[in-house]
Amino acid sequence: MKLRLALIAACTAALAAASAASAHVTLNPEKAPADSFTRFALRVPTEEDVPTVKVSVQRPAGLDEATCQPKAGWKRTESGRVVTWSGGQIGVGEFDEFGLSVHLPNTPGKVLVFPATQTYANGKVVHWIGALTSDEPAPHVMLEAAAGETTATTTTTASSRTTENEDDDHDGLALAFGIAGLAAGLLALGLTLVRRRRA
Repeated sequence: MKLRLALIAACTAALAAASAASAHVTLNPEKAPADSFTRFALRVPTEEDVPTVKVSVQRPAGLDEATCQPKAGWKRTESGRVVTWSGGQIGVGEFDEFGLSVHLPNTPGKVLVFPATQTYANGKVVHWIGALTSDEPAPHVMLEAAAGETTATTTTTASSRTTENEDDDHDGLALAFGIAGLAAGLLALGLTLVRRRRA
């Protein structure tokens, strides 16, 4: 009984942690091809018992080719690399998304960070600017190699594996022939010795 209660408590805690993690302000998708135009959705959940009334996000330096999707019910203002949406509301227990389209740099493997702030109707401001493992991590995106580069790498790897397999097969055949030859030689030697004894 105690073990069952402990398991239920552990599962409840895990679900609560997962729910809290999924409630962060995030940039979706979190992975995108380098050197590409990609549409992102800044997903903002309301975690307090009052609505969210303002959202701001800052583009990384160098991402100058960027556009924003119109958002009904919200007013958008821009100041340098910072985009702010205000005038609307995200209700309690709800989330909303704000669209961005940016040209990503050609730097595969790099993580781009988009610091954000979320303002509630009671004046509370949550700063989503922390490290990826913090309680309030900044929205981010990982740049991946272009599909062609990935395919080329995969093809090269597959070709290398095929060559290795072929070499292994050739080595196996050579070993098999060698063993067969040795067996034949031993058999011939045995027959010769038997004949000599009979003679």
